[in-house]
Parts: sequence; C-alpha cells; structure tokens
Amino acid sequence: MMKLDRKKYELAMARTCKRPADIKEAGISGCTLSAAFKNGVRPATIGRIANAIGCDVTEILLDEE
Repeated sequence: MMKLDRKKYELAMARTCKRPADIKEAGISGCTLSAAFKNGVRPATIGRIANAIGCDVTEILLDEE
C-alpha cells in the first residue's frame, strides 16, 4: 500500500492550480483521499490521484523511512 504526503499533495495542488472539486470530478472520492493519507491505497489509485492533479506520482508520495 502507498500513502500520500499531505504537504506534498497540497503543494502539487497549488502548483497545478487544482481545487478539491477538480479531484472529485476526476472520480476520486473524499473517502479515497482520506484512505490515501491515513492507511494507504493501491498504486493504481495513487496514479489516478496524480493524474487528476497533473503531477508525477513521486511528487506526492509519503517518504517512508
């Protein structure tokens, strides 16, 4: 499972001038985003989120130690 980094996600959203409504319109639910921050989601889901933002997946992933 892969997790999103909240700060990186917000920076990518700002850099691409995206709004939360844009992500929702792309078919990403609030529940899915919440799971991506807390528990992690499948790589394909992270890819869909990155595509909706218009960034590379590596820009929004949580750096796990």
